Amino acid sequence: MKDLTKIRNIGIMAHIDAGKTTTTERILYYTGKNYKIGEVHEGTATMDWMVQEQERGITITSAATTCIWKDHNINIIDTPGHVDFTIEVERCLRVLDGAVGVFCAVSGVEPQSETVWNQADKYKVPRIAFVNKMDRVGADFHSVVGEIKDKLGKNASPAQLPIGSEDNFQGIIDLIKLEKITWLDEDLGAKFEISKLNDDELDEAQMYREELIESIADYDDELAETYLGGDEVSSELLLRVLRKAVIKHEFIPVFCGTAFKNKGVQPLLDAIIDLMPSPVDVGEVKGYDTKNTEKEISRKPDPSEEFSGLAFKIATDPFVGQLTYFRIYSGELKAGSQVFNPLENKKERIGKILQMHANKREELQTAKAGDIVALTGLKYTTTGQTLCASNKPIIFDLMEFPETVISIAIEAKTTADEDKLHKVLDQLKMEDPSFKFLTNKETGQLLIYGMGELHLEIIVDRLEREFKVGVNVGSPQVSYRESISSNATATKAYRKEINGKMQYGEVTLEVEPQEDELVSYEPEFKSREIPKEFFEAAEKGVYDSVLGGALAGYPFISIKAKLKGMKFDDMDSNELAYTIASSMAFKEACQSAGLVLMEPIMDLEIITPSESTGDVISDLNSRRGRIVSMNPKADKEVIKAEAPLAEMFGYSTDLRSKTQGRANFTMTFKKYEKLEHSLSKKVLEKRGIFI
Repeated sequence: MKDLTKIRNIGIMAHIDAGKTTTTERILYYTGKNYKIGEVHEGTATMDWMVQEQERGITITSAATTCIWKDHNINIIDTPGHVDFTIEVERCLRVLDGAVGVFCAVSGVEPQSETVWNQADKYKVPRIAFVNKMDRVGADFHSVVGEIKDKLGKNASPAQLPIGSEDNFQGIIDLIKLEKITWLDEDLGAKFEISKLNDDELDEAQMYREELIESIADYDDELAETYLGGDEVSSELLLRVLRKAVIKHEFIPVFCGTAFKNKGVQPLLDAIIDLMPSPVDVGEVKGYDTKNTEKEISRKPDPSEEFSGLAFKIATDPFVGQLTYFRIYSGELKAGSQVFNPLENKKERIGKILQMHANKREELQTAKAGDIVALTGLKYTTTGQTLCASNKPIIFDLMEFPETVISIAIEAKTTADEDKLHKVLDQLKMEDPSFKFLTNKETGQLLIYGMGELHLEIIVDRLEREFKVGVNVGSPQVSYRESISSNATATKAYRKEINGKMQYGEVTLEVEPQEDELVSYEPEFKSREIPKEFFEAAEKGVYDSVLGGALAGYPFISIKAKLKGMKFDDMDSNELAYTIASSMAFKEACQSAGLVLMEPIMDLEIITPSESTGDVISDLNSRRGRIVSMNPKADKEVIKAEAPLAEMFGYSTDLRSKTQGRANFTMTFKKYEKLEHSLSKKVLEKRGIFI
């Protein structure tokens, strides 16, 4: 089936435990992809196929699958909800045409919901919302719709109304067609009845239908004229305008149901077909000319165009080796064909083209524009890179990956493990761009860096169970940074004879603190007598010094370096000498300016029962936390706070014990902040540095 108008590439995204994977499982069951429903809590969910996911009952890696509903191909990616794995959501949203945001009817818009919606805004992904768990005690559909409007700042309105809630949730009222759907409890929700509304239901439905029409009337003149003229708005006209508003990513229709109790999923599938864009609706995909990266060019979603697409995820399969998940934007791809990677300037040969169903696969001979597939045989291509036809190259936008803030030291248990360790870590880094590792030059320790404690726990677990590499693990460490407290200038000359040839370069640099958490460089000194490549060498010297620091080996941040002078010798000056002199001058200037340690500060959102609020706040104060705001929500308190990462290790266990396991929290990196002298001293003394 290759009619592009009948393809939907969608993601399922939400806060952890809102029911994304359960919703996806029901979709697979009702579309006939699975003959049996898998359950997350039993560890049998198709999309949570990793052992680590089944044990913890959470999604860690995004899983792709495809199914057919009403003659349409739906490619679905189920994304993680835990904040440590946001990178998985980011890279999937980059290649998807639409997304379903799942919200818990009790908890509403939760912290990670906001994060994933901001990511979807960044890539301008059209969305619809599904309020799940309508059968739960405390379910409140209209409250969630209100939060989508207020917290997410979206133009949103119900497209359905629930019939009952909690134990009495029976079905939905369709506001577009003005009919009701009730599910029969036998047959796992596969059977339902469509019937007319009674008078009371009709009055309520008409009121909310008018609200829906008013929300989108601006998008279509015909709808506005029909509505304002007092005429009946047909379901066909309403659906057409709804689709237009959703595709422009300016309106969110809200649907409801309970995936676990098998109610509401089939109308959600209908909404995906009716409202979500096909690759044709998304239109041309913009990229850049390889010879002039300022020049914008584009590709149409057309199989007859030249081939292009984006690699958005690398994974390792025990049977076929490295898999590259790939979205084809234009043209056609054949197994065994040769394609071009413009960023690496390398040609790649496609091994197999696989249609993925979680961790199962089906081999294809060809794939075309609009398809999401997995490729084998690629040697050079990494996450976020473009593959295209060599005779018509294009580069699509690169992805941005978040900063890691936590590390642990690991070491191999045996010599055999040591031989494998670096190779496996390289492989994991290819799979997960938010994971890094390096060897500390001062201590010789091998450090692995990640987005949080759970992220690193999963990495270590995979090393031992999946890759059979035995490791000893240290306790988690904070990834500090180094900066300066004032301005300073230094001049350094490098003069040395190497292999009978004198090397000479002399550089003067000034450093000053800056707000931006980067190291920037300004070549204020200019001279026509000095060759251009020596200026470039001096700049390289500064940036080469950033990673090593000058106090405890942590990377530098928030420094502006200015080139104030260079001395030049016709005979002896060369690039290497200027790079070394510049690096020496930068480090000396930083030392003179007064080195300071910077610690990562985290944003916290804690949802706790009201009676435990005092204990939670007292605990946060003991962790150097700062309360930003407190808002009551039903019988709970939502506390927003900031706290240093160094004080937050083991927080989940402490929070559970203080609230009888009833509170939960989300923690994300916010900024780096200067660490006071007494605490800096303790951190450095632990590393054997005394000041």
